[in-house]
Amino acid sequence: MPEVEISIGGRRFDVACQEGEEHFLETAAGLLDREAVTLVQQTGRIPESRMLLMAGLMLADRTAGMEDKVQVLQEQLAQMQQELEALRTAPPPEPRVIEVPVVPDAVTDTLAELAARAEALADRVEEKAAEAEG
Repeated sequence: MPEVEISIGGRRFDVACQEGEEHFLETAAGLLDREAVTLVQQTGRIPESRMLLMAGLMLADRTAGMEDKVQVLQEQLAQMQQELEALRTAPPPEPRVIEVPVVPDAVTDTLAELAARAEALADRVEEKAAEAEG
């Protein structure tokens, strides 16, 4: 069983762990050390047992807060998954008929004929104006 030397609050400890779990132990010790260092900075030197107790409680408090947040997020996720499943299993919406106004061909033809007549009249007016000037 490997032994890992860890430092918590400026104090060294030799701790045994299972093979392959050294990294997890070092990570956990790092979390505890950060809390312990904060305590030592705020209060000065305190007895080892009190430092470890307080650092552990601070970490437990933070962990409890995170667990509460995780619980809320899990509930929200479950609700969203239910909504998503309801949407997936719901029948597709009825197709909507959208009517687009169409101009009848007769109206288009009549407008084209009126435009042609207007152009012809404009041409005649220009010709008569040119004759009157010239």
